Amino acid sequence: MSDPGESAAPEPDRPDAPAAIDTSVASPARMYDYYLGGTQNFASDRRAAQEIYTMIPELPEIARDNRAFLRRAVRTLADAGIRQFVDIGSGLPTQGSVHEIAQEADPASRVVYVDNDPLVLAHARTLPAGGTEGTTAYVAADLREPDAIFTHPDVRALIDIDRPIGLLLVAVLHFITDEEDPRGLVGRYRSRLAPGSHIAIAHATRDDRPPEAVRKMTDVYKRASAPFTFRTREQILSFFHGTHLLDPGLVHSPDWRREPDTPPSPSAAWNYAGVGLIPPER
Repeated sequence: MSDPGESAAPEPDRPDAPAAIDTSVASPARMYDYYLGGTQNFASDRRAAQEIYTMIPELPEIARDNRAFLRRAVRTLADAGIRQFVDIGSGLPTQGSVHEIAQEADPASRVVYVDNDPLVLAHARTLPAGGTEGTTAYVAADLREPDAIFTHPDVRALIDIDRPIGLLLVAVLHFITDEEDPRGLVGRYRSRLAPGSHIAIAHATRDDRPPEAVRKMTDVYKRASAPFTFRTREQILSFFHGTHLLDPGLVHSPDWRREPDTPPSPSAAWNYAGVGLIPPER
């Protein structure tokens, strides 16, 4: 596959697309896979991505920064003793996945991936389970339905909701429109989590971003299977209501506990990220 940052002509669709997948409409999960240099994407996804690159050529770096934040957040929570994770809108499996990081700390750590893209689930079912047998699962569900997610039998089989959980909402809440009340949605998740749980969020921002680039990305995603909503820092900060933000607070994704000697990222200003602790006493 060509470098995602290049403007090469899209490749034809692979002949092995599962029948349930409409390959004519771009999918956020498959576009994200393309940004990361993956191969689980189709011509519609590549065309949409290339259109955005005309205004935001650093988009692959933005996606990599979000994945790096995810890994650092999981490692931080694992070091703090969290042994169960729920990754909402997990996307297609890639290197440095949640179970790989969590199970470095403890092979018995349990991880549930949740996504509603059929290709994500089809691909996940072909992968061997990570860590100790029976510690990792993929669930087909929509992030708008936290009650359905937490009552799903595969989630209940692995996750003890009475114990602290690391809930991961990384690069996914910007697919929830304002009309769908993203703050209320996060509150519904928070209400189901035990004290001592953590919520990790990374979210795209329009703060100080070129309006024409914001408009281009928004317009492209309107034609995909889910719209895209940029938000201000204050709006994103409101998602952490009821939690105590871990240091360094809500910052640009690459700056959240950045590894020493890591150079600043040119894509930094496109996303905010943070991790909130649900305090022991509520």
